[in-house]
Amino acid sequence: MKSILISIFLILPGIILASNPFRGDKSIKKAEYIYQPSDVDFPSCHASTIVETGNGFLAAWFGGTEERAPDVCIYVASNINGKWAKPVKVADGIENGKQYPCWNPVLFRKDNDDIVLYYKVGPDPRSWWGLYKISKDNGETWSAETRIPDNLLGPIKDKPVRLPDGTILYPTSVETAAKWTIYMETSDQDLKNWKNIEIDNNKFDCIQPTVLFHPEGKLQLLCRSKNKAINESWSLDQGQTWSAVQPTNLPNNNSGIDAVTLSDGRQLLVFNPVTKGRNILGVAISKDGKNWEAAALLENDPDSKAEYSYPAVIQAKDGSVQIVYTWNRKLIKHVVLDLSKLKNKAITNGKWPEK
Repeated sequence: MKSILISIFLILPGIILASNPFRGDKSIKKAEYIYQPSDVDFPSCHASTIVETGNGFLAAWFGGTEERAPDVCIYVASNINGKWAKPVKVADGIENGKQYPCWNPVLFRKDNDDIVLYYKVGPDPRSWWGLYKISKDNGETWSAETRIPDNLLGPIKDKPVRLPDGTILYPTSVETAAKWTIYMETSDQDLKNWKNIEIDNNKFDCIQPTVLFHPEGKLQLLCRSKNKAINESWSLDQGQTWSAVQPTNLPNNNSGIDAVTLSDGRQLLVFNPVTKGRNILGVAISKDGKNWEAAALLENDPDSKAEYSYPAVIQAKDGSVQIVYTWNRKLIKHVVLDLSKLKNKAITNGKWPEK
């Protein structure tokens, strides 16, 4: 009877992993929660981000009663000498005496080592606006907020990247009742001279892109979509123009992803490797951005209502991979990968491999 129940469960919507999936857990060096419920006064959290600072790491996320509630604020926590400090509220969404929900913080370290905290404020993603604050002391104190000009938004979920000439390239998107659309924004290192770059979405509904670097100046973006696949676009001119969006062979559950180009040139992606549900979270790796191999299975919960989502990933100067993500909307989880212990296995036809 037990084996029959397991077999039935494995074909429920959103569950497509093999009964004995490849785990790659030897590469997981550390897995921890950034804070405990007793450390904070908010019950729900989401949309975390992480950056390396001059003395450790800094993470941020939004927290409050629930997503979209007016009391949702931006919180940060610093990690020095391997220990997370208690979270601190740094943005409350109050404008002209009224409090609006805060959304999707994104951290970025500029060339001068200033840390920028980009985030959104507004009733919902259709009407929010972009702001940023700057820290000159690794996240201990923050400037007053500045609104991004010309109705631009800054990075919508995933981190900006630095182009060779110092330009900051922001992967971003807009959501309307009729259409989801990805595009790019740029600024200089002083956060001036903002511009937008259109991308042909090719009739796909796409949001929340992430950017990867390839040889000879080629860039690749991967993004969330409504068409059950991670979508992609390519640029041959440092992000000034982009190819029409096309689906990849990787699944997407209409939830956020993130990726990073490693120091050895490989690409690393964190995503939910399913078309439904958010109860499974994995890491994949690729040499060319097209052919992907399973690297680590971070979460594989039999409860289809569980949520492990909205990952953010960076590679630290020591070579480790640092990942943060939403853990059941209750906590933010931090995972460290040791790349030297990766044992990869090919992802075929978009399906996570067996062990």
